[in-house]
Order: sequence, then C-alpha cells, then structure tokens
Amino acid sequence: LYNKNIYPPYAGGGGFVMDGALAKRLHKASETLELYPIDDVFLGMCLEVLKVSPVGHEGFKTFGIVKNKNSKMNKEPCFYRSMLVVHKLLPPELLQMWDLV
Repeated sequence: LYNKNIYPPYAGGGGFVMDGALAKRLHKASETLELYPIDDVFLGMCLEVLKVSPVGHEGFKTFGIVKNKNSKMNKEPCFYRSMLVVHKLLPPELLQMWDLV
C-alpha cells in the first residue's frame, strides 16, 4: 500500500503535543493524501507534506516503561513525575499513577 521503502518520520504511540496552527495545517494536508490504514504513519505522511519533522521527548514513553512490579520505586510519585505519556499501563495502574502524581 505504501509506495516508498521506508515510512516517513512520525509521532508514534499514545499521544503527542502540537499547537493549533499545526493541527489546522495537518487537516488540510490530510485532504491531499489517500488515507493510509496505519494512523501513526498517516500522520507522518501529512507531516512530510508540510515539511515538518517530529521531535522526540523523554517524557513520552510510547513503548512502555521498564519497571519491577515489586519495587517501591514504582509507587513513588517522582518515578512518574517527568512522564507525559505512558503506553502499556493497565487502567488500574494509570489511576494509581495519576493519584500519585
């Protein structure tokens, strides 16, 4: 379905941050492309049209976090303090994280 050898850079995972002006530009760019079935990649395709490159941030843990379920560290708010998006937590773990933070 994709006519290039590699996908364009994209913002993957459970979340990203952008300003409203970019969101409007992305909407217009999306109307110029054929819809692609992988949403992260489609966003990258739209960013490519706009010549905008995504920038990584340490607070986005889109592949989950390494943790020892028995460690007291995982119950400390400081463990989560610098995280903005965390993938692969179960709903009870998310609620616990937000309560701690």
